[in-house]
Amino acid sequence: MKLISWNVNGLRAVMRKNFAEFLTAEAPDILALQETKCTEADVVPDWPGYSAFFNSAEKKGYSGTAILSRIPPLSVSTGIGIAEHDKEGRVLTAEFESFYFVCVYVPNSQRELARLPYRQDWDRVFLSYLKGLEERKPVICCGDLNVAHEERDLARPKDNTRNHGFTAEERSGFNAMMEAGFVDTFRAFEPNGGHYTWWSPMSKARERNIGWRIDYFLASGTLRSRLAGASILSGVTGSDHCPVTLQLS
Repeated sequence: MKLISWNVNGLRAVMRKNFAEFLTAEAPDILALQETKCTEADVVPDWPGYSAFFNSAEKKGYSGTAILSRIPPLSVSTGIGIAEHDKEGRVLTAEFESFYFVCVYVPNSQRELARLPYRQDWDRVFLSYLKGLEERKPVICCGDLNVAHEERDLARPKDNTRNHGFTAEERSGFNAMMEAGFVDTFRAFEPNGGHYTWWSPMSKARERNIGWRIDYFLASGTLRSRLAGASILSGVTGSDHCPVTLQLS
């Protein structure tokens, strides 16, 4: 089973670029999208063979998540059941026979860390949500988590120690997920640095590979034996993020 996650930074924009070609070439069984910035009514479907599910933000043109699946889900739900965290369309959950599939676009702490307290609360309640699902069946969680976990996950860690996306507080939130038993699937196969999923649009950062790894597939520990491969599709353009993949046996 092939799973892909991609922060498209505007679904309508990427559909005008290379989205159809990407979908045809990669042919994932399930595709998770973040930062869609639209509602389902805003786009003309161009994904034959897939069922599409959306969770849009109340604020137009902001945030949002979507799942395209060739496998009919048993159920689909939006949000995490907490009103203050469910206004921005950040979580979309599809239930399949052997696991829950959670697409998430984690809040950015913003410059000057203006939203860091909110982000810390989000991390706590989102982990609680995942653990609640896990009581029923294993969980695969993917998306833009807006944090580089370790120094090997960004090109210039010392320059970014107190910048949003690499604060001790945000990294602690990620550590809590690892301590709760979730597996960073890419790291199950690739221990080395130099692999990134987001690049600033400034200073030709992508061409120079001055990037951050902030997009992930996490899986319940009970799924470890099913992990067959994970990769970063750094050659796929169209967004400031690139897709990440997970293969399940």
